Amino acid sequence: MSDSKPYRPNVGITLFNAAGQVLIGRRFRDDGPEIVLPGLEWQMPQGGIDADEDPRAAVMRELWEETGVVNADYLAETDWMTYEFPPYQGPPTHRLAKFRGQRQKWFALRFTGSDREIDPLTPRNGQLAEFDSWRWERLDRVADLVVPFRREVYRSVARRFANFVS
Repeated sequence: MSDSKPYRPNVGITLFNAAGQVLIGRRFRDDGPEIVLPGLEWQMPQGGIDADEDPRAAVMRELWEETGVVNADYLAETDWMTYEFPPYQGPPTHRLAKFRGQRQKWFALRFTGSDREIDPLTPRNGQLAEFDSWRWERLDRVADLVVPFRREVYRSVARRFANFVS
């Protein structure tokens, strides 16, 4: 991986329900360097920050695009964190190939809607669905369900947002 490549600006979403569990989705396709490994398809929603977009606006847009959720209240956010993509041998024209990894700011949000609002399969803003199913999970278990290159960030997020677990 080239150290000269930049990190992609990104937001991560830790959406807590009333029971203190977090929303995770099951990725059903690879996206270039964002690979999916058997048994490690689960993750919390996340997505890129558009040029000149405020991270707080990006987190609400990404939450809606990936899950359909619009009813969520801001709780807290982390400092910036990074992770590296694994080696990528695909086409250099892939939208993520120009990045070495992601630079993320994670947000804790409290879900204030009902589970019927959660719909990861409907495309929104011209974005293809990333998840084919979802569930609520304990925050302290999520790092064990994600691909290895994201685990340290997930552990940091779990420590930072542990006070929001009921």
